[in-house]
Amino acid sequence: MTSNSTYGAGAAFFDLDRTLLSGASGEVFSDAMRMAGLSSKPFPGEKLLFGLFNAIGETLPSMALARQAVTLAKGRSQQAVSGVAEQVADRLVSMVQPFADASFAAHREAGRPIVLATTTPYDLVKPFADKLGLDDVVATRYGVDANGNYDGTLVGPFVWSAGKLEAITAWAAERDIDLADSYAYSDSVYDTPMLDAVGFPTVVNPDPRMVFMAAARRWPTLNLDVSPGVVKFPVVGMEVQRLALQFARPSAYPYARFDISGIENIPTEGPVILCANHRSYFDVSAMSIAIGKSGRTARFLGKKEVFDAPIVGPIAAAMGGIRVDRGTGSGEPMKAAIEALNGGEMVSIMPEGTIPRGPAFFETQLKGRWGAAQLARDTGATVIPIGLWGTEKVWPRSSRMPKVLNLTDPPTVRIRVGEPVDLKAKSVDADTKRIMKAIMAELPDEASETKSPTADELALTYPPGYSSDPADESDRRPGVN
Repeated sequence: MTSNSTYGAGAAFFDLDRTLLSGASGEVFSDAMRMAGLSSKPFPGEKLLFGLFNAIGETLPSMALARQAVTLAKGRSQQAVSGVAEQVADRLVSMVQPFADASFAAHREAGRPIVLATTTPYDLVKPFADKLGLDDVVATRYGVDANGNYDGTLVGPFVWSAGKLEAITAWAAERDIDLADSYAYSDSVYDTPMLDAVGFPTVVNPDPRMVFMAAARRWPTLNLDVSPGVVKFPVVGMEVQRLALQFARPSAYPYARFDISGIENIPTEGPVILCANHRSYFDVSAMSIAIGKSGRTARFLGKKEVFDAPIVGPIAAAMGGIRVDRGTGSGEPMKAAIEALNGGEMVSIMPEGTIPRGPAFFETQLKGRWGAAQLARDTGATVIPIGLWGTEKVWPRSSRMPKVLNLTDPPTVRIRVGEPVDLKAKSVDADTKRIMKAIMAELPDEASETKSPTADELALTYPPGYSSDPADESDRRPGVN
């Protein structure tokens, strides 16, 4: 590297274990070193130590052991160790948190170099960093003798805590990069010196002590394993939504009965788009029950009114909801949904956009907007159709709240989850029709029967205080308020 910087003012420094990676790299390297014959049996308590590290992060004993590794490596071939690192690089890449790429992309767009800053020896992590496309590595370096073997010394600092700050400070100075304009990401309280030195510190998957440090310093917390904005409980790492879904059970709604089938059609992993019809405000509750039974979490696209509502709004945002401001033309909701899907998450969307009103509520043919089809085409996500029926009996559009007192004879909510929709990815309009047809196939026979609604039935489909001309409702396109 030359001393003349080819970058902008700042850089982005990422810690490795429990930050970029979902766990610790040490166990991977230890296994690989034994397989290569570079070490013998595991040291006493090794698995316990790695398990403790994965659970609570760095400890002084674990780092003292890491500090002694340079002595233990004396006499081993640098080339052999580098060969082991090449062999396990792909395995480490598979452990990278799913939303790290989005963070990388933002820094690259801003012209910042992305630097791996880790205690792990340089020779072990360089092949991994190269495969990940990182710009450089700041790591602990071992001295090498004339025969190409490690000589038991360090070249530069032991890159941990204050030593890591020393190393990134030297790296930045050589390249004329201003730390005040730089970013740093770490889980460990021992990386406080590094985080404190940059202008934009971010805590990732914080260890127990870092939770308090971040609160005291008002450092933002980012979870690279879930969509941006999703809140997780510190230390235990559980999503707010996952806890909420524990309560999203039929027994939580004594004023409704549930008839559910097809949950097994929801893939257990990978990007998925759940597409349902829209009949009631209670649809969200019905969908949460289906999602809860799937064992996964989902990011739902919802109108801005949901996120602006007191109490409910902040909860919706914390659970990963994607706010949609209809009529603004903003592409941010689609961008957020794509990011979630690219991270292997599940997105829930109602292609109709809003609950149909008046005569449109009783139409036998569902009409949807193109968002779901576009998302599927852009991400390759699997589209799962869901047919909802009877939710309007629990919470009609004309009511400000569900009929919670209907306990003696509650209406039945029917939820059917269909098989993946066969999309062609050539025309979003054609694929939208395929999605809507698949949803209709999951509805009961009565949904396809032409009906002449009574005045009372029509009244139930209008929101409270409705004053527009009902004759205009037949021309409303999906998604219009």
